[in-house]
Amino acid sequence: MTYAYLLVPIDGTPLAGNIVEGAVALARGLNARICFLHVVADFGATDEGALLHAAAPGVFAQAVRGNARLLLEKAEAAARARGLDARTVYAVGDRPHEVILETARTQGCDLIYLSSHGRRGFKAMWHASVVQRLLEQTTLPILVAEVERNKQPSDAQRALSAIRDEHRSLAAVIHALQRATQDAGMPDFRLLRAMLYYIEHFPERLHHPKEEAYLFRKLAERTHDCNAVIAQLRQQHSDGAKLFAALRAALVEYEAGSMVGARFCELIEDFATSQWEHMHAEENVIMPSALIYLTARDWTEIAGAFLDNKDPRFGQVADEPFSELCSRLLNLAAHTPAT
Repeated sequence: MTYAYLLVPIDGTPLAGNIVEGAVALARGLNARICFLHVVADFGATDEGALLHAAAPGVFAQAVRGNARLLLEKAEAAARARGLDARTVYAVGDRPHEVILETARTQGCDLIYLSSHGRRGFKAMWHASVVQRLLEQTTLPILVAEVERNKQPSDAQRALSAIRDEHRSLAAVIHALQRATQDAGMPDFRLLRAMLYYIEHFPERLHHPKEEAYLFRKLAERTHDCNAVIAQLRQQHSDGAKLFAALRAALVEYEAGSMVGARFCELIEDFATSQWEHMHAEENVIMPSALIYLTARDWTEIAGAFLDNKDPRFGQVADEPFSELCSRLLNLAAHTPAT
């Protein structure tokens, strides 16, 4: 039997990335669409939530949304990277099985793809009781995929997972940047400046240099088979920096009224296209080759570079503030109308 539209509930546990990758692989094999769903408890119904809503509505809104938009946007980016049609749904509810069923009904999904119960100390993405209630109340097929193992992931798995996750964050911000400038009316220039700040200070100054210093260098030391692709990717890093500099200068002109919005949108599309092609080559050529040629010691060094927030080779720059900034930017982009 084949399925055309998968509903994939995700949450913020360490298993979320695994379930997204598994769902994307399944959907690609089926040539199916995906709907990613994130359900959060009704914070506003609590005493703390009611007080915060009355005292500081802006802070309340941020507390409610949390990392939901970031989780969903990264999941959607993972699907888009594989050429899949995907959408996202954010919902509030204290009975997640009912929200899952209602979303499946309204979206017209024909398969629910869930993660299994965790066994290594992580809180399960969906408790057994949720799965049991789903099985009792739906006629839709439910695929429960085991995404957590008893053994610890290898350094190679940890490193590649970190790199892919950073790709998803960058893709999510670029996609939000595209949307912010495609709406009618003048965009929120403060939001655009913040997005460009993120792109400049995280991918351009931290992520890309680490790729060159660790992943590309190690792979070039082990094989010459990827030299041409590595050279192309290094050139794309250089070209991307130039495209970004042009984009940043164009934003100043656009805000000053000396550039039309259509031209600014064209520059964004040029930059976005270059980034999509770059990430595609890394994930479909470099990463599979690295799994073949790199040694366990190589992977330990690469994993340490991408998972250590204070790598002295790149200064005392922590990744965590950028993750928080990314989340805030996506929340703002989702709730800031054009003027």
